Amino acid sequence: MKPLIGVTVSRRSGWRIFPLMWLSVALAGGRATCWQAGDDDIDLDAVDGVVIGGGDDIAPTLYGGELRLGVRLDPERDALESGVLRGAFERGLPVLGICRGSQMLNVVLGGTLHQDAYRVYDSRHIRTILPRKRVSIGRDTLLAHSAKTECLYVNALHSQAVDRLGEGLRVAARDEGGMIQAIERLSDPFALGVQWHPEHLFYRRAHRRLFRSLVAAARAGRTQTAQVAAAEQEAAAAADVWPG
Repeated sequence: MKPLIGVTVSRRSGWRIFPLMWLSVALAGGRATCWQAGDDDIDLDAVDGVVIGGGDDIAPTLYGGELRLGVRLDPERDALESGVLRGAFERGLPVLGICRGSQMLNVVLGGTLHQDAYRVYDSRHIRTILPRKRVSIGRDTLLAHSAKTECLYVNALHSQAVDRLGEGLRVAARDEGGMIQAIERLSDPFALGVQWHPEHLFYRRAHRRLFRSLVAAARAGRTQTAQVAAAEQEAAAAADVWPG
């Protein structure tokens, strides 16, 4: 049976985002189930992996920051996703964090965030679901092996970004201003966080491959074999040729 992936989404926008998540997971060879704050049937023991989706900003009180006016927060979702992530790590489940999900991954592992990242970095403030933002990927990262490129064009809908890294994480990509755009774990369980929204870019192979890496890790987890190694093998087995 195909791996089952639990996907967290916002109660406000989940109705339009989850179909894209479902499609992205399906194209990668998995199945997806939707989780939202308020659901009483979330069962981490029933899934093989987790996607933490995008949406509202994360409450700064979770990482030692100060509350600011004009920021849209969702405390119930914060509680849901921080609990899901902790439960996933306890069970050794692989995780893909998307935008807010990447930030939550960092926070749960003890890291911090820039609340207004564009005031810290000299990065182009692009807000679009189209792939118009250029990011540079570290060549020896899992993300580079999966995407098969050192330069990727992505979309951007965020205001927060990773500041201090959480335990066990490393930077996998930055934009032209130095802002962190992707993070990843070096060891099992597999965990990859990207600041952009690959579910909106399912028509591009490099972004579909991120979900393929997650599903490969989920398959490995079911058989209690190495997840990061399985994701690397999935990347290496892809028919696409590394550019340059």
